[in-house]
Amino acid sequence: MTPSRVARQLIIRGVVQGVGFRPFLFSLAREHRIAGEVANTAEGVLARVEGLAGDLERFVSDITARLPRLARVDRIDAASLPVRGGQGFSIVPSRTARSRAALISPDVCVCDDCLEEMREPSNLRYGYPFINCTHCGPRFTIITDIPYDRPFTAMKDFAMCPDCLTEYENPADRRFHAQPNACPACGPHVFLMDSQGTRIAGPGPAVGLAADLLKQGRILAVKGLGGFHLAVNAADDRAVRLLRERKNRPHKPFALMARSPAVLEDYVRLSQQEKKLIQSYHRPIVLAEKRVPRAGASLSPALAPQNACLGVMLPYTPLHFLLLEKGPEILVMTSGNRTGEPLSVDNRDAMEAFSHIADYFLMHNRDIYFRADDSIVRIQAQQPRFIRRSRGYAPLPVPLAFSLPPVLGCGAGMKNTICLTRENEAFLSQHIGDLENQKTHEFFTRTIDHYKKILDIVPLAVAHDLHPGYLSTEYARQYAAKHRVPRPAAGKSGDCHDLPETHGMSAPVPLVAVQHHHAHAVSCMAENHLEGPVTAIVLDGTGYGTDGCIWGGEVLIATRRDFVRKAHLRYIPMPGGDRAVLEPWRMAASVLFTAFGSGFLDLDLPWIKAMDKTKLAFICRMMENQVNTPMTSSCGRLFDSVSSLLGIRHKISYESQAAMELEALAAVDPDIKPSAGYCFFLDPAGRAGSDDSVMVIDMMPGIRKMVADIQARVPAGHISRRFHKTVVQAFARAAHTVAEAHGLDKVVLSGGVFHNDAVLTGMIRALEEKGLTVFTHTRVPAGDGGISLGQAVVAGTRLMAAAGGDGYGAWGMPAGPSEN
Repeated sequence: MTPSRVARQLIIRGVVQGVGFRPFLFSLAREHRIAGEVANTAEGVLARVEGLAGDLERFVSDITARLPRLARVDRIDAASLPVRGGQGFSIVPSRTARSRAALISPDVCVCDDCLEEMREPSNLRYGYPFINCTHCGPRFTIITDIPYDRPFTAMKDFAMCPDCLTEYENPADRRFHAQPNACPACGPHVFLMDSQGTRIAGPGPAVGLAADLLKQGRILAVKGLGGFHLAVNAADDRAVRLLRERKNRPHKPFALMARSPAVLEDYVRLSQQEKKLIQSYHRPIVLAEKRVPRAGASLSPALAPQNACLGVMLPYTPLHFLLLEKGPEILVMTSGNRTGEPLSVDNRDAMEAFSHIADYFLMHNRDIYFRADDSIVRIQAQQPRFIRRSRGYAPLPVPLAFSLPPVLGCGAGMKNTICLTRENEAFLSQHIGDLENQKTHEFFTRTIDHYKKILDIVPLAVAHDLHPGYLSTEYARQYAAKHRVPRPAAGKSGDCHDLPETHGMSAPVPLVAVQHHHAHAVSCMAENHLEGPVTAIVLDGTGYGTDGCIWGGEVLIATRRDFVRKAHLRYIPMPGGDRAVLEPWRMAASVLFTAFGSGFLDLDLPWIKAMDKTKLAFICRMMENQVNTPMTSSCGRLFDSVSSLLGIRHKISYESQAAMELEALAAVDPDIKPSAGYCFFLDPAGRAGSDDSVMVIDMMPGIRKMVADIQARVPAGHISRRFHKTVVQAFARAAHTVAEAHGLDKVVLSGGVFHNDAVLTGMIRALEEKGLTVFTHTRVPAGDGGISLGQAVVAGTRLMAAAGGDGYGAWGMPAGPSEN
């Protein structure tokens, strides 16, 4: 009997465009004797295939088993087709579709094959700074729309020469349909300019001359993949300090880019896990522990003052490799931007923004359509954890264990990201930054518009932080006022697939306010596929509470829909409000006032002797009279207070500086026994001013003991270690008490304080010793960069609950937060 032929239509969804997926299918089809065709669509990849049943089965199996380096298959939908008896397999032009489900690859590091060609003198692309193929290079930062085809990229104005076009059209070539494909004859080029805008060198000598200038101690602005960097020789102390002076960045650590991991090993300790991460095609900045350099090796001590780590990365563009091979072996590579503004991506803007900082500009003429900062990762508790999730990872979605309607999460005011949901995917944007000026706000709104376009998502609800003053909150209000959504049939179920059904009517876009710490908790729940209820420990610097106070040291019981506050740090005043964030000495005065009353001014304490007595007396009167002293339960502000009391940092020049330097001091102190934290008090009756049903964690007994230690001249590193252990012990005990009382066994940890390694690792260990299962962040940042995910999930959950009742007629959004 002749074996039967079968035919199938395959819709393949995932990261399947711009990653060599169609030529992969072409080769696979030939290997398995499959006939048919393949095309890109807005949903992903569409393949119509036929062959013997067994061959076709093996072909489909190998699609997921033998994926190209950058590809990811999330789903293959198959449907039967009539057998036509076709011969051969072809790649056909892209097809448009009404819906868009294709995933866009992040920008990735240049591959080894391209580097080998770039270093081969006889190769067409020898020394070419823009060499790439389907396995590597720019993606997200050069795309304007999907399908991912050249006309929708920054390469649309570069017509391929005959050699490049031959590669591009050859399915057997690794540059087949590599959209940024180019060579020196037809592609982008680099050029070198001085700070006055005079062209110094063209494509041939530009990189070599730039490398020489770096050796001479000059500051260079370098246009990269997602924006500009400011670069200097990391071993040149004068150049590093000059960069700090010109950029007005006195203390914040600089990121470093090194020629190879071997070069870095003289300066940082790299575990096998860190080496693997730093060499991955994502190429993040990795925070690695400093080490004493070998004799003869030296870097500027001004790179990361009073910090236990260096942020290090390897080159990821061909231009970076060329610079490091021709110039210094380690470069400072810090963000090229005006203070507080997003990365510069445009040549003219860069000249205007920092011609007073850079001596020379190494630029190119390929546009950056979408900026993307370097991602920052730290290994904590044996897991890579994001400090900042951006280049190399965005815009890939966070997979969810449930489906949600399309929702926009507008994020927080600081470290902002936005999030859009689509069924069981949450698309978290690259890092946007602090929404404190017009340029960052424009980047924020453009990011939302761009993601809505490339993902074809029209939000049915908009989520925002409770804080009324955030620009993200104001944007959400304006969006809701301007947009309407279809009204579904009354009585439809809460399933998200039912929501778009309409009766030709519309309703205002619902505005969903999500409490800051609830959003933190739910972001951790979502990435760990938890429904709740769970106990949540959320520790951060600032979050607007439902009682109008500033929260930040919280134990909650949380579900995806709502939360109950069960414990928090004792409220203390923030003299001067937001000024206390920038001036930790104010928080030191606050804890002393809370622990000792106004008599703290008479304490025999080095800190008091170092302060201006007139200012202290004024601050004391402010707190006594409750003038401009909002109350806070912030754990971050508690860290600030201790940092100042120990004389580490009274004023900060960048966010979390005081806490980071306090952590660094603890890291260099010899280990002390685990039980050696300071004392604290858990007040179940809320005698410290809270509602009786909410437990108060009172750290003032420990502050009084800490003051005694300072007076006894106990080493500051020892005190810092004890303080870190106290925070861990206090919250672990409070969370265990809450969990035990409510029959819960799962705890989630979220908030920026968990970027602190001593707190995170200590908390995990302490909770596990109490028999609790601990869930942490590994897919999104624990800090405010993950807030938008939690907001979107909370809003989507409430939206579905409302639709499951009486449609979205009155919307009936549940209030969510509660204090009892």
